[in-house]
Amino acid sequence: MKHPLTALFCIALCSFSIAQRSTLDILENQIARLDDHSGGQIGVGIHHLESGLELIYHEGVPFPMASTYKIPIAIKLLQRVEAGELTLDSLITIQASDLHPGSGTLTTLFDDPGVILSVRNLMELMMLISDNSATDLCFKLAGRAEGINSMLAEAQISNISVDRPTSILIGEWLGVDIEDPDGNITMDEFMAKLGAVSDEDQDRAKDAFSANIQDQSTPEAMVKTLKMLWSGELLNDQHTHLLLDIMYRCQTGNNRLKGMLPPDTPVAHKTGTIGGTTNDVGIVDLPDEQGHVIVVCFVKDSSIEIPDREKIIAHVARAAYDYFLFKK
Repeated sequence: MKHPLTALFCIALCSFSIAQRSTLDILENQIARLDDHSGGQIGVGIHHLESGLELIYHEGVPFPMASTYKIPIAIKLLQRVEAGELTLDSLITIQASDLHPGSGTLTTLFDDPGVILSVRNLMELMMLISDNSATDLCFKLAGRAEGINSMLAEAQISNISVDRPTSILIGEWLGVDIEDPDGNITMDEFMAKLGAVSDEDQDRAKDAFSANIQDQSTPEAMVKTLKMLWSGELLNDQHTHLLLDIMYRCQTGNNRLKGMLPPDTPVAHKTGTIGGTTNDVGIVDLPDEQGHVIVVCFVKDSSIEIPDREKIIAHVARAAYDYFLFKK
């Protein structure tokens, strides 16, 4: 039996050796092994904000953003606030047709029309708990697809687009056709349409979902979006701080980017989930003034259960965290 000090020395020597051998190639190999276990395909973007060191896995491949597309919606919404076109205190009356399927609480808590919420309330519901009804109102307030995609084009962020409200996006996945371009439909109308869709048509719709180029992003496009947000290139200091503060308080996806990080590691992030897609994208704070790391992890067309996909995302985040923490 080895002396305890000898064992500790061996562990320290091994850790030092791993740190010395660490390169982006080794990190990429770790991600490739995780891809093999994803049940589909993963897209990863890792960018150390202070050094500029970056790794993109599956560069140029588009992935469904699901609810991670709420980040560019929030950015454009805040740009309109900065331009004086609306205020965060502007009040919005919730109508029955504004209550949409999917994640969040508006549909269950406010099932009667006439509730009034501020733009700030709606944005926080969209980002903190991924409320889809709040998102579709923010989507309209942000200028719909034209306004959001014009913002991305002006920022020279290519290979990313926000094209549909969540009600239409979810409807497409389920085989439900929503004719209103703003996705306005009551829950009763949506459920009636869903009931008329055959199981075969639903299966075909789900199989085709990730092939639709709408509402997709490459890993590098999302990395660039988060990088420009962090650096203040998209919003002024006040609204940059506001949006990042909301993202640091995100209440969804504790088993994704945060899942294997040390407890209480600050992460400003946004999750997304639909069908075979499970995502988390954000900025991880490193300890001891080692900086901040953008980690984007998209999973699409996955046949494994969501908790197992979340473990893949957690492993990606931990690999990035360890690489930049121990890299010398």
